[in-house]
Amino acid sequence: MARALVTGSTSGLGLEFAWQLAGTGHDLVLVARDADRLPVIARQIAHVHDVRIETLVADVADRRQLEKVATRLTDPVDPVDLLVNSTGCTLRGAFLEFPIEEHERQAEILVRAVLVLSHAAARTMAQRRRGAIINVSSLAGFTAGGALAASKSWVTVFTESLAAELEGTGVTATALLPGLVQSAGAGGAAVTCEGVPRVTWQKAPYIVEQGLRDAARGLALSIPSVRVGEDGASAGTVRGARWALLAITPRRVGLRIIERRLATARRRASRRRLHAPWARDDDSSARS
Repeated sequence: MARALVTGSTSGLGLEFAWQLAGTGHDLVLVARDADRLPVIARQIAHVHDVRIETLVADVADRRQLEKVATRLTDPVDPVDLLVNSTGCTLRGAFLEFPIEEHERQAEILVRAVLVLSHAAARTMAQRRRGAIINVSSLAGFTAGGALAASKSWVTVFTESLAAELEGTGVTATALLPGLVQSAGAGGAAVTCEGVPRVTWQKAPYIVEQGLRDAARGLALSIPSVRVGEDGASAGTVRGARWALLAITPRRVGLRIIERRLATARRRASRRRLHAPWARDDDSSARS
């Protein structure tokens, strides 16, 4: 059975990743800094799905605690097949409104943690010639939206580069770029939801389902709000999304979203098996 390590797993997209991966038969390593909420989430998931769940309390902004998570990713006895970097951090306000220490913490979470954990996971997975990494970025990275947008832009470019470097190793890397996210702790939203009709928000179950599908296809970029072919979006299409995002209005956003697909996403995801390269059993791996 495949094992996934999910950071930021007690809220937002991280929590949704945990539920959907458990629903598709993945054992879990749940990472979060909330020592009270983490075991509660683990018990809730274990009550519904027959999977093994480990918990690791760690604040990825703390370098010593981050190292514990990196060490878990290199465990050869109970290896991790899928890493999901989904810890969020959002400073709501102008750059100069916050002390530099707050910006440094945000960078530790959104940039350095992704760098360190991706490095640990990719090196270990490449040795096994099997695995996948999903880094949660944001369409905010295509905007001039301050330090947060710059961090998300870095995550996207870094993940694209890592995906190219990993070609031929049996390991993939995918940047997931959601837009407006309706979920608790939706720190990865690309645009503020203020004044935007709730029906236009992307629901977390839909975003995660599409992200997992695209990662299983080996795509370097997953943009749930953009429908792409089997080969994914071209670089020109993705870069052009920046101008589309800046020009778009709330009404136009609403026209792109089909409510019935969003409402059934989690239920559909829980019923299916995720046929992903990192989730194949050892026998099929030996035959490939």
